[in-house]
Amino acid sequence: MLEEFKKFLVKGNMVDMAVGFIFGGAFATVIKSMVANVIMPPVGLLLGQVDFSKLFIALDGKEYATMEALDKAGAPAIKYGMFINDVISFVILGFVIFMFIKAYNKMKDEPEAEPTTKVCGTCAETIPIAAKKCGHCGEAV
Repeated sequence: MLEEFKKFLVKGNMVDMAVGFIFGGAFATVIKSMVANVIMPPVGLLLGQVDFSKLFIALDGKEYATMEALDKAGAPAIKYGMFINDVISFVILGFVIFMFIKAYNKMKDEPEAEPTTKVCGTCAETIPIAAKKCGHCGEAV
């Protein structure tokens, strides 16, 4: 079993997948930063100085002026502004990955199709690859 596990880990696909996970994690961090620091501030400005990351509903019935005051009090809350930011990050990340995969698939070589025909050595006619005898001249191939 240990030998099988070693073969599984050493396979090229496993290494490629591990590199993909590492790259994906780093890329997700960049996208999250882009959403929080580049995209959401202008969107908030267009909507009247709204900072989505600061939107919340306190569940204890009290009013809190800021997210910091809420966190300091340890009050339970629905932080729907953070959720909006995360949804936007997810959509952007999904789109970027989609475009990356689309470009990768265009660059990748398509495997050549298996031949379905062959040429008869006697009459030079095209015959199916599985043929044992040429249908045109009757010669064994």
